[in-house]
Amino acid sequence: MPQPAGTPEDLRAALALLAPQTLPTFDAERAVALQQAREQVSAAPMRRFVGQWALYVAIERHPNRTAHLRALETRASEADELAEARVTAAEIGDIIDTAVAEAGIQRGQSAL
Repeated sequence: MPQPAGTPEDLRAALALLAPQTLPTFDAERAVALQQAREQVSAAPMRRFVGQWALYVAIERHPNRTAHLRALETRASEADELAEARVTAAEIGDIIDTAVAEAGIQRGQSAL
């Protein structure tokens, strides 16, 4: 599946195929972001919301990458040595950097 456009509608459609169990969370977070955008008279809450979910989709659309990321997260949570934790964190960072690029998120734009 190609990376969808960075719109709530396109991201929701992708999630319906990739991770339908996330739709209630997506919808709830979208409602909160919309309310915050109205209250703040700012697009920033919606940009953060779209960036966060675009990153999620960029990761989830590659099942092997998703599985590897989950395994790294488990390894990081169980690491006993600082060196091991650093190596694992660097691998996680590489995966996230790749997904950020695929999602078209600009550096400095909040996605996490």
